[in-house]
Amino acid sequence: MSIRVLSATFAFLLVGMALLTGAKPAAVRRADVIVYGGTSAAITAAVQVRKMGKSVIVVSPDKHLGGLSSGGLGFTDTGDKSVIGGLSRQFYGRLYNHYQTDEAWKWQKRSEYGNKGQGTPAIDGAARTMWIFEPHAAENVFEDFVRENNITVYRDEWLDRGPKGVQKKGTAIQSFRTLGGTVYEGKMFIDATYEGDLMAAAGVKYHVGREANSVYGEQFNGVQPGVFHHGHHFKTNVSPYVVPGDPKSGLLPEVSAEPIAPKGSGDNKIQAYCFRMCLSNHPDNRIPFAKPAGYDPNRYELLARVYANGWTETFQKYDPIPNRKTDTNNHGPFSTDYIGKNYDYPEASYERRREIIKDHELYQKGLMYFLQNDPRVPADVHEKMQQWGLPKDEFTDNGGWPHQLYIREARRMIGVFVMKEADALGKTSVPNPVGMGSYALDSHNAQRYVKAAEGRPDGFVQNEGDIGVHPDKPYSIAYGSILPKENECNNLLVPVCVSASHIAYGSIRMEPVFMILGQSAATAAVLAIDNKVSPQRLPYEKLRAVLLKDGQKLEL
Repeated sequence: MSIRVLSATFAFLLVGMALLTGAKPAAVRRADVIVYGGTSAAITAAVQVRKMGKSVIVVSPDKHLGGLSSGGLGFTDTGDKSVIGGLSRQFYGRLYNHYQTDEAWKWQKRSEYGNKGQGTPAIDGAARTMWIFEPHAAENVFEDFVRENNITVYRDEWLDRGPKGVQKKGTAIQSFRTLGGTVYEGKMFIDATYEGDLMAAAGVKYHVGREANSVYGEQFNGVQPGVFHHGHHFKTNVSPYVVPGDPKSGLLPEVSAEPIAPKGSGDNKIQAYCFRMCLSNHPDNRIPFAKPAGYDPNRYELLARVYANGWTETFQKYDPIPNRKTDTNNHGPFSTDYIGKNYDYPEASYERRREIIKDHELYQKGLMYFLQNDPRVPADVHEKMQQWGLPKDEFTDNGGWPHQLYIREARRMIGVFVMKEADALGKTSVPNPVGMGSYALDSHNAQRYVKAAEGRPDGFVQNEGDIGVHPDKPYSIAYGSILPKENECNNLLVPVCVSASHIAYGSIRMEPVFMILGQSAATAAVLAIDNKVSPQRLPYEKLRAVLLKDGQKLEL
C-alpha cells in the first residue's frame, strides 16, 4: 500500500472515530518535511527544503523565531568564521546589510560603535558579514526567510509528549500530534529543538548529563574539580555558611550540600543556564530594574562576600552590540548562570519547565536589583549598574526580557556516530562531514559545592565544570552525528541535540553551527525522499555534492 493511501486511510479513521465519539475531527496537516522547533536551525532547515523544491511545515512551540540567535545572544560565538558557510553565512550577511543603513542606528551613530567582535571586527566589510547584532534585527532576518520562501509556520504548537503523541509504523514516524489536537504528517521529520522532545518521543536513544571520561576515552568530560579555564571560580576563600566559618549555621542559598564526586566520573548534571540579557544604557531606551516578586537579598550573599574580598570584574561580559546595548553573559564566580538549578529540565514536563524558566528569570532579575541597590555592593558598581536597564525596543511583548532561556545543553542523541573530544579538537578525520565547527570545548559550571580536604570539608565554596579547551584547528562534523540509528527511527534528523559527548557538544553547540547542521539535515531529508531511501542509506557523495554546491564548508 502506498504512503498516500495509508495517509488517506489514517485521516478517514480519525474522522470516523470523531463522529462516533461526537468529538471534533483533528486537523491533519501534511508536507514532505515536518520541522519541529522554532530555533535558528529550524528556520534554516525549512528554507533549504523550500529551495530544493519540497513542501515543508515548521511546527514551532515558540511564538518568536530564531531561538537564542534572536533571543539575546547577539555577541556571536563563532571561532574561525571562514568555516561558516551556506545559509548560516547568509544570515550574518543579511545583518551586515541591515547595519549598512542609517535607519539601523537609532540610539548611537555608527561611528560611535566600537566594532568589537570575537576575533574579527563585528562589522566585517571584507566578508560583508555582521557578527554582533540586536535581537530584533536577527528576528527580522528569520521572518524575512520565512516570508520570502513562503514557509508555513504554526506557532505556539507543542508536541504531545504522551505515549500516543508520535505515530510510527515500524521505525518510521508517520505523524505526530500537538497538544491542540492537530496532526502533522510527513515523509521526513527534523527535530530542531534545544530539548530533543520529538527525538525522545520517537524512541531514539539519548544521554543527559556528563559521561565518565572512561566512556569515550576523554579528558575533560565528567566531573572536573580544580579545573578552572575561564576564571568563573572563587579565586579567594569564601565561606559558604550563613555564619561565616560555622557549618552548624547551614549553607547559604545557591550552594549544594552534595559532596564532590571523583574527578572524571559521570553524573546527571548539565552546564548552567541563564538568560542572555540585552541591556541598554540610553536614558530614553531603558527600563529600570524593579524589585522582582519574592526578592530575597540574602540569596546573593555569596556575591557580597566575593566583593568584600576585592573582586572587580562585574562588567567584563557586558559585550557591546549596536545602539548602546549589550549581550550580557555570565562572568565570575557568582553571576547570571543559575548553577545547579536545571538538572531536571531536559526530561521535565512542560509545566515543570515553565517553573524552571520562571525561577531563572526571578534569580537573574533579583541579581540585577541587588547589584543596583544593595549596600553590600561597592559604590562604583552601584553607580555604573544604575546606568543599565532592559531595552524598551527589544522583546517588546515581554517587558524587555528575553523570550528564550539559554538551554546550553539538554538531551544529546546517541546516534550513528558520536562526536567525541578528540573529534572536536581537530585531532581526527570524521566520516562523511556535513559541516564544520571551530569553537573551544566550552562548558559552563555544573555545580557549586563545599570543598573537601583529606576527606573533610575545608570550609570554602567552589564551582565545578567550567571548561574551555581550544581545538588545534577547525574540525568536521560527521553526518552520522545528526542521524539516529536506523533501527530506532529511519526518517528523522536531529541537527541540534546532536550525537556527541558532553564535552564535544560544548563546542558544537554554537548558533552558527546549528544553522549549518539545520541546512545539512534538510538537504539529506530531501535527497532521501528523492532517492526513496532512509537518510541512513543515502549515498554520501550525493549529499556532499549538494552541500558543496550550496556553499557549505565541509573540511579544511
